[in-house]
Amino acid sequence: MSAGSIRVVLADDHAPIRSLIRRVLEADGCVVCGEGASAADAIRLAVEHEPDVVLLDIHMPGNGIHAAQHISRKLPEVAIVMLTQSDQDDDLFDALRAGASGYLLKTSDPEAIPASLRSVIAGEAAMPPALVTRVLEEFRGPSHQRFARKSSAASRLSPREWEVMEMLSQGISTDEVAKRLFVSPTTVRVHVSAVLRKLAVKDRDGAFALLRDV
Repeated sequence: MSAGSIRVVLADDHAPIRSLIRRVLEADGCVVCGEGASAADAIRLAVEHEPDVVLLDIHMPGNGIHAAQHISRKLPEVAIVMLTQSDQDDDLFDALRAGASGYLLKTSDPEAIPASLRSVIAGEAAMPPALVTRVLEEFRGPSHQRFARKSSAASRLSPREWEVMEMLSQGISTDEVAKRLFVSPTTVRVHVSAVLRKLAVKDRDGAFALLRDV
């Protein structure tokens, strides 16, 4: 895909940053087809223009992660890239869960942004190496290996049911699991009920015992 074919919606509540990013993108042949300052702007412009990429700040009015979640559900073919000052793990992982395929820091060279967008459109993830390392460490960590994924019990669960039970087994509350997965607490409880039924156990502890690597 050539740079000139990339259509971008840009949302950031800092006008000087928007102006800088717009200049960088247009100098590289990209087309900024919409520009806004809030999550609501981003959602509206994405629906209106159906761009190739939506470039979102996280801490703008309405929350960029909320915008990413909405856009990824409404327009799954549109790539989402976060452009932010935050290198905090919570923001990084919440953005990825919301559907972002890229996570770029404003402290990085802005001239590299067009190439990052092309990478995302080509199906690759885009983020600084240090953040890639954090993602790998998170998913390789012992907290993600509490259960035996190849056990006969585990094979009965859907990926989302597995994810819910993994979090609950770490002592994460139902409300916090719901927040991390962008669902309601009732939905989490429905998943748990389904797991108990599939595993023919009475409670969560019984499910954890079957799923744990023994």
